[in-house]
Amino acid sequence: MQDDILAQLEAMSRRLGNSSLDYVILGEGNTSARADADSFWVKASGTELLSIDRAGFVRVSFEPVLAMLSAPELTDEQVKQRLNQAKVESEADDGPRPSVETVLHAICLGLEGVNFVGHTHPTAVNALTCSAAFQTAISGRLFPDEIVVCGPAPVVVPYTDPGVPLARKVRDLIDQYLDEYAQVPKVILMQNHGLIALGRSAQQVENITAMAVKTARVLLGTYALGGPHFMTPEAVDRIHTRPDELYRRKQLGE
Repeated sequence: MQDDILAQLEAMSRRLGNSSLDYVILGEGNTSARADADSFWVKASGTELLSIDRAGFVRVSFEPVLAMLSAPELTDEQVKQRLNQAKVESEADDGPRPSVETVLHAICLGLEGVNFVGHTHPTAVNALTCSAAFQTAISGRLFPDEIVVCGPAPVVVPYTDPGVPLARKVRDLIDQYLDEYAQVPKVILMQNHGLIALGRSAQQVENITAMAVKTARVLLGTYALGGPHFMTPEAVDRIHTRPDELYRRKQLGE
């Protein structure tokens, strides 16, 4: 079972790294998958999604990774040491090093129903996250399929230093999202950084990423004709809860 999960993670990562999709280049982005109740696989630092294989992932334990959230301020060297110590393999200082975003992945994989996570930097999405109008531009939903695949709204994160500080900020904003929407988010947009897709399956992560990128392209295009015409909150809620759309979501493996 765990080998099957790792195989799915590897395949998902390579597809997200496909250069024709323009989601990442070189060593950008990282991915993860829950191995069991106590551990997960995460992309090793510096590896490339396009060519990654099983050796490009590190298995780490949830407990020591999540403990970093409540630790006193850590230096970069201390973060490196703690991530290495969290590796399931005994030779903590040898072999590939877990991504600096491992804590962020642990938070996302700890949410109900989230088994796979894909973090990418699509050019179209980053055109939004790096813009002065970022907060305004993503303040509504544009079309039904966006709602069906990506949910009623994203979690929106102001720029925060990557690593533990970013993980803490995302944790707090996810808690706020759960209070407001009473459901787990599917999309996290990070200012001046990129996109995170959270899915029950590897296919769902790919679907969410593809739809988020299409949404970004549509949104950018609207500014040539006066700006976005967002759907009303009532229309968003209607699409999000319609029986036929729930059925279609199920057919998409979500």
